[in-house]
Amino acid sequence: MKDLLAVAAGGVVFTTIQKFFPEERGAKYPLLSDRRNIVVIADEAHRSQYDFIDGFARHMRDALPNASFIGFTGTPIEKTDANTRAVFGNYISVYDIQRAVEDKATVPIYYESRLAKLELDATEKPHLDKNFEEATEGEELEHKERLKTKWAALEKIVGAEKRIDLIAEDLVKHWGARLDVMEGKAMIVCMSRRICVDLYTAICKILPDWHHLEDDKGVIKIVMTGSPSDSLGWQNHIRNKPRREALAKRFKNPEDPFKIVIVRDMWLTGFDAPCLHTMYVDKPMRGHGLMQAIARVNRVFKDKPGGLVVDYLGLAHELKQALAAYTEGGGKGKTAIDQEDAVSVMLEKYEICSDFFHGFGWTAWKTGTPSQS
Repeated sequence: MKDLLAVAAGGVVFTTIQKFFPEERGAKYPLLSDRRNIVVIADEAHRSQYDFIDGFARHMRDALPNASFIGFTGTPIEKTDANTRAVFGNYISVYDIQRAVEDKATVPIYYESRLAKLELDATEKPHLDKNFEEATEGEELEHKERLKTKWAALEKIVGAEKRIDLIAEDLVKHWGARLDVMEGKAMIVCMSRRICVDLYTAICKILPDWHHLEDDKGVIKIVMTGSPSDSLGWQNHIRNKPRREALAKRFKNPEDPFKIVIVRDMWLTGFDAPCLHTMYVDKPMRGHGLMQAIARVNRVFKDKPGGLVVDYLGLAHELKQALAAYTEGGGKGKTAIDQEDAVSVMLEKYEICSDFFHGFGWTAWKTGTPSQS
């Protein structure tokens, strides 16, 4: 890379930003070229490049001090300690979710809260601490240290047996109603691997036919990592990379009977299954992590009218905050639609259409013959 950049003019160089790392930690990266006619175009311009001491973005600027820089990211962050614009400069152009929907590059995202429908006592309902931050976005904390955290307390409430059973019952009914009107796939996002396994078990108690030990059979699967030291009851759900890739291939196939996947962290970023139209969320998420996750259901597929996010944990506030961060930079429009708002609009339009056909017997249009309709 250094040799390719040490030229007076010309050339197109493709590289990874990780190559811009000094031989000694904390040292300044050496000058590679002081040319002014260099344009650097960086994809995924975000957190991995932030650190001004050992951050790759800083090293690249030291190496090419007179270059012009353009960064692309689908998940800008707007926080005090990690701010995309503070590192990479102001936005040149913003292409937000609303514009993508208008261009038919993606489908709209609808939101539905099912938390109230669980009928749990107030003491049993999970409460999201506003200071909880991002501890739940990464890996689970281990062993004794985990037991001291807010994560452990919330995980215990979220994964309570009564609550899991209620979610399983509600989810099965809800998904059945979804399939009655639209074929496709669903993803369930849980807070921990334990909850993934418990929810899988609860769902399969209601519908035993969905379960199958073989990877190439069955309606529902868990995709998660693990090790031989994990609980014996988890071992059937722990697969190596080739087996997980085989499941991914099944899930992306709209004709395959594998309809529902349960995940904790896997498949939430960089995984595209256009036939996926429903996401059930039962995990604390916020900011870019939440945005990346819900974007799994907004891919265009045949006559798919939109993606649905079903919230079992009360994430409406976090979703609104995340969406706000994606519009304040110059984006426009409402980026997610509450299902109740959509129903209100539909009823309004239905009333208008009914008035147009006042006096006509149009009710047989679904079941009648062409002449009757």
